[in-house]
Amino acid sequence: MKKEKNNELDFIIDKLTNSIENTISGDSFQTEVSAFTTKDCKQSTKKFGWQFNWKQELANNNKEVYKLTIINNINIIQGLISFTIKSDHIYMNLIESAPFNLGRNKIYEGVAGNLIAFACKVSFQRGFNGFLSFTAKTKLIEHYQKTLGAYHFGNNLMILETKASLTLVEKYFKNA
Repeated sequence: MKKEKNNELDFIIDKLTNSIENTISGDSFQTEVSAFTTKDCKQSTKKFGWQFNWKQELANNNKEVYKLTIINNINIIQGLISFTIKSDHIYMNLIESAPFNLGRNKIYEGVAGNLIAFACKVSFQRGFNGFLSFTAKTKLIEHYQKTLGAYHFGNNLMILETKASLTLVEKYFKNA
């Protein structure tokens, strides 16, 4: 059986917000995270500016894929995350903000933080005490240490432990 290669993630934590925040008005919008479906794949393709093959990610039965949307506007995906449930933690495979939430002219900030907070919440729900890991691109290791409180475990492996995960969950899901 072919061993799956871990992607080196290169997401940027632009801002940790309470939900997601409009970059122009500063208004906050409450979000929800729900299962990503085959129907969602149609709008999440390279043709529409997405970097990863989310249809392929969804087809892998070992992975769980979720979408972030604004409450009352569930047809527009703000970001996506894929993770695998390991025996003692959550492993984040992929994370991506929608193309319109990237770069200088992005519409919303806080998308990546929101999705990671969700993965941390699932880790607590599964009894893993918030433990989350992912493989980072070398140039972003320090960024993840500063913005997320992640530990550099060696090579490019990053780990969020209970305290850092709890901080994110409390910020994004204080009413959950």
